[in-house]
Amino acid sequence: MTEIRKGQAPAQLARDEFHLQFRRSFLDPAFDTVRGALDQVEDVAWRNYQGSRKAPLTQAAGEGYADPAYKLSLEWVATRERLLAAERRQKDPATRSRVLLIIGAARNDGTCPGEASKTWRMTQWARATLESLRIETDVLDLSLLTSAYDLHIHPCKGCVSTAMPLCHWPCSCYPNHAERQTNDWMAEIYEKWVAAHGVIILTPVYWYQAPSVLKLMMDRLVCADGGNPDPTSTHGKKAAEAKALELAGWGYPKHLAGRAYGLVVHGDVAGAESLRRNLSDWLGWMGLVSAGGQAELDRYLGYYESYAASHEVLDGEEKFQQEVRVVARAVAACVARLRSGDPVRADAGLPPPRPK
Repeated sequence: MTEIRKGQAPAQLARDEFHLQFRRSFLDPAFDTVRGALDQVEDVAWRNYQGSRKAPLTQAAGEGYADPAYKLSLEWVATRERLLAAERRQKDPATRSRVLLIIGAARNDGTCPGEASKTWRMTQWARATLESLRIETDVLDLSLLTSAYDLHIHPCKGCVSTAMPLCHWPCSCYPNHAERQTNDWMAEIYEKWVAAHGVIILTPVYWYQAPSVLKLMMDRLVCADGGNPDPTSTHGKKAAEAKALELAGWGYPKHLAGRAYGLVVHGDVAGAESLRRNLSDWLGWMGLVSAGGQAELDRYLGYYESYAASHEVLDGEEKFQQEVRVVARAVAACVARLRSGDPVRADAGLPPPRPK
């Protein structure tokens, strides 16, 4: 057994520090009339924090798990059951093809910027194209993280770096009620990915990289690439058990493999090509299938021009608008081929020498 390294984690908050942290969410004077009730809520939250009540509602795992008696979070079980149902629908040849459109921009007109993103407009073109081809569409607008009430994609904790079987599919790190890490959107997002036959990510470039809302989702999808569908095999987050499983031989299952993908990446100065390459490499690593060169688009809009006129620039970019629609058509065609049994990729079926 490899050594489990310790010493980084800070001590738990003291009671006074916890009080200050808890009350920061209730600074509005409108809460003044219910301070007594907040005192009671804070007291319960403090006890839960001390007792590490991560998953207060549990049930025995039951048949089909390595340890049927192990108590699983009811929230995790519900997510897992939705993923299994989505997978069955996705594999049913009688269902219509479905493409997930992901808006990677953090801007929308319901929050500080006060204006819709160009990416959102591009998504409407792709959606209309797919629907004209009788493809079902599902839009995942990641900008809701900046405008919806108490909605979160909590950051990945890096369980996979301790041992792959410690990274559960779907992720079991959240919700963590003891630390008020709740309302995690990823439970719904996993289901959207599983239900799709194809995925198109449309995103701007932020400082040469993916916008933070997009990168949060990407990191939390690590469990789709080799993740462990049975948390009882590691009795939750028992690092030693997970290490033993991986060292004994782990298959690194690719839970989203075989879906088609396309990309629309746009920038105004730099980074569009590198981000498009990064996204393509990431999706390919997970076993998704590129819909081809015309389905992986990177372009500059308003190169070194003012931000203020960027929507007007997009209005005049008719060739670019056509290219976005071509991405959608290419993904639709790739989905049709994949669902007919055509592997598309020439290396399909060849076992990788390095499965990790």
